[in-house]
Amino acid sequence: MRSVLPVLLALGLTVYCVVSIVQAGDGEVRALPRWGWLLAVLFLPLIGAVAYLLAGRPVAGVPGRRTRPAPRPGPKGPDDDEDFLRGL
Repeated sequence: MRSVLPVLLALGLTVYCVVSIVQAGDGEVRALPRWGWLLAVLFLPLIGAVAYLLAGRPVAGVPGRRTRPAPRPGPKGPDDDEDFLRGL
């Protein structure tokens, strides 16, 4: 039973890295092309996954990285809206 936990952790890390590689856009992954990292993570599960997290993962703030749009500023409720209060 003790030997199951490391295997599950290695499998989870591999799945996380594969999903991250597949979702990354062209030019976002560093040091190797996406297919290179995918092969490294799949054929060297623990070593490839750790190497990808340290050297290949996209960096936040890199141009082309998908981010959430900024929320539109505006009133939060009717009592915060000056136009609504003027109409009362």
